[in-house]
Amino acid sequence: MELTVEKLIYGGDGLTRLPADEQGRRKAVFLPFVLEGEKVDATLYQQKRGFARGRVNKILQASPYRVEPKCPYFQRCGGCHSQHASYEHLLEIKAAILKENLLRIAKLELAVELKIHPSPPWNYRNRTRLRVRTAPEFALGYYRFGSHELLPVEECPISSALINRAISACWQLGRKDKDRLSGLQEIELFVNSENTQLLLEAYCAPDISVESAKQCVEALRKTLPEIVGVVAFKAHAPDPSGLKPTEPEEIAFDGARELSYKTKHDSYRVSAGAFFQVNRYLTDELVDIVTSGRSGSTALDLYAGVGLFSSVLNREFERFIAVEASPTSHADLLYNSPPNVKAICSTTEKYLKNVAGKLRPDLVVVDPPRSGLGESTTHDLIALGAPQIAYVSCDPATLARDLSGLLKAGYSVQEAHMVDLFPQTYHLESVFHLVR
Repeated sequence: MELTVEKLIYGGDGLTRLPADEQGRRKAVFLPFVLEGEKVDATLYQQKRGFARGRVNKILQASPYRVEPKCPYFQRCGGCHSQHASYEHLLEIKAAILKENLLRIAKLELAVELKIHPSPPWNYRNRTRLRVRTAPEFALGYYRFGSHELLPVEECPISSALINRAISACWQLGRKDKDRLSGLQEIELFVNSENTQLLLEAYCAPDISVESAKQCVEALRKTLPEIVGVVAFKAHAPDPSGLKPTEPEEIAFDGARELSYKTKHDSYRVSAGAFFQVNRYLTDELVDIVTSGRSGSTALDLYAGVGLFSSVLNREFERFIAVEASPTSHADLLYNSPPNVKAICSTTEKYLKNVAGKLRPDLVVVDPPRSGLGESTTHDLIALGAPQIAYVSCDPATLARDLSGLLKAGYSVQEAHMVDLFPQTYHLESVFHLVR
């Protein structure tokens, strides 16, 4: 059937609609790999009560912003969603999606300019995670688009040059001696800011023996001289209470367990398993957006990670408190923090309950996971009464939901930024400075 794409939505799909039914309703249809205004011939493969999903057979009328994808795996690989759009147009799409979510969910129409911060669109990732298969034959890759089936890949144009060299080296090892990698399920490759050193995390089957894990890390360490260390983990059962962060269990290592990641502001120890921002070109810009012009007596950094923001903001505040739930990231936070930073290992939710009525910071920085703050944490954050909040978000829908509560409590948007940490994908980062 012939359909016309209305717009792109968060998640990467294009929105189009079926002809009106007897009640005049036009069911929404979601199509991947299309652009606004395009006419396509499509086939529906899933029908739900309120929407349908389809696949494109042919582009009948292409958008002027359509370009030739750079990656040979595009549309088969589930990693990228937007290589068919020019990068400049992709920025416009993301800005429109962010504004649409704010308006629809938070009823917020920005009164300030949304500042756009672009990235070099290729080789930007400093961290890449790939699936591994060792039987019947070796393969390394990502999930196929829309499935949990492995798609073997031998290059990744959005990852750094050193990561691509490591991917190639792992393929060579797997083809030559896959038995030494038996039990390996995933690898994560993390490079330093100079793209000269690489830390490799090996995620193994829960039943792997320590001896097999040691054999695996030793083999991986030898694949490239730039690999400074390999750390092997195996998964463990999640905490049924949900109160403790679930972290993999380290079972073997060879070489270093961490990298030193330098920025223009500081140098950070980042251990295997710790969180760090993935765009190696925009780390400094993101820190500047969050920290520039902020000063006072007391500041609070929630979801602090290894201290990316707190190591800079502490210079402008007499007292600084950084809260991080992950034991691995918290250990790095302690290492990276100067004396005036109090690094606390706790969930944000628990910490805010404990300090209710006892703390009045001048600034609170929040950088929550994709799920956002949630109603309870937003309520507790409001109760702090901080005159300034910097909200760093990686999901426009949960951002808009949380902003709705903050705006009702008397906060307003002072600055709005869209930071493109994830070119070629639908993901976007944003920073909102709020004042009360």
